[in-house]
Order: sequence, then C-alpha cells, then structure tokens
Amino acid sequence: RFINREVEKKYVCLVEGQMENDSGVIETLIARAKGDPRKQRVYSPLNAPKSAREAITEYKVVQRFSGYTLLEVEIKTGRRHQIRCHLSYLKHPIAGDKLYSFKNSPTPEGLERQFLHAQYLKIQLPACAGRPSGEIKEFISELPE
Repeated sequence: RFINREVEKKYVCLVEGQMENDSGVIETLIARAKGDPRKQRVYSPLNAPKSAREAITEYKVVQRFSGYTLLEVEIKTGRRHQIRCHLSYLKHPIAGDKLYSFKNSPTPEGLERQFLHAQYLKIQLPACAGRPSGEIKEFISELPE
C-alpha cells in the first residue's frame, strides 16, 4: 500500500538542536550503510548503490525547546529507519537514538529510549467476510508521559 501512497503515517519526535525551517521535505536515496549493516544512509544519485531506494519524509515543527525541537513527521515512503536516517542526515538526530546520533550527543534527563513515537495511522483495509471493501480505518496513539 505504500507503493500506491495509500497509507498515511505520522510520527512525533524530539530532535537535537534547532531546526532551521518550520517545515520541510527531505527527499533522498537511502540504502544500507557500507560500514555498518545495522544502519541506513543517504546516498547521492552519483554514488548510490543499486539497492538505494527513494525516501520522502515531510516534517513540521510543533514546538521549540532549549537545545531540542519537537517535530511532527509524515513519511511518504516506507524505508527501514527512514526517519532516523533522514533527521541524522540533516544534523538533527532523534534524541536518545544511540545508532544514528553523533558522538557526545546530549540526551534529555530521564529519557531512556529514542524519542520517536508513531502517533497516527490511516489505512484502507482489504475486503473480507463481514467487512465492506475499501473501509478506511484511522488509529491514534497519543504521546505517553
């Protein structure tokens, strides 16, 4: 369904630093990192491996804090680690992300995991017994304390 852009997914995340723009679109090629198979990385079209795929991430600033920015992020493609990879590429890794953050990255006090939360999902369900074809469902998960 991602191929046809039929799934809508939104996330909330806290990133390091102050985002320069209040909103933006990150459109790159992403593939597995050569030096670390656990990670994905951004490639330019000139040096991209054949496995690289288009990745599109939209973001908008929700709130600014000292040293951090709270974002709402919507992915238009569904690549592995897409949000984490894209925000690290912009030099604003997700707070608490041990894999994609930089050496000596600060972590907010009390944060014990990466601050990336799947907040919203909208999907068209396939037809099956007892359910009409094309039923659209929305799921919302508020940010926990």
